[in-house]
Amino acid sequence: MSEKEHIITPEMFDHLVKLAALELDEEQAAYLRRELNLQLSAIRELAAIELDADIPAALHGVPYDAGSRPPLRQDAWQACEEAEAIMRQAPQFESGYLVVPDIPHITLE
Repeated sequence: MSEKEHIITPEMFDHLVKLAALELDEEQAAYLRRELNLQLSAIRELAAIELDADIPAALHGVPYDAGSRPPLRQDAWQACEEAEAIMRQAPQFESGYLVVPDIPHITLE
């Protein structure tokens, strides 16, 4: 595929903006589309770098063996001193839980 086939066209961008329910003015839309295309270009450049087949996909350049791996920290529970103040800010709180309105489900085609 050519470079032109790998860009986000204005039509494709408008479709993505509509799907994401974004409201952008012309200047914002042009900026965001340009930035997205620059990101895609950078990804294509990285993907073009040839790597040996024996290099793991997640290799980050820092070897960690069992002896050099930092130990996992222990989780320690700490009570929030302002829990009551936080709960008072909630519009609806019941039996220790924040009550949220039901979210209607729709089926996407």
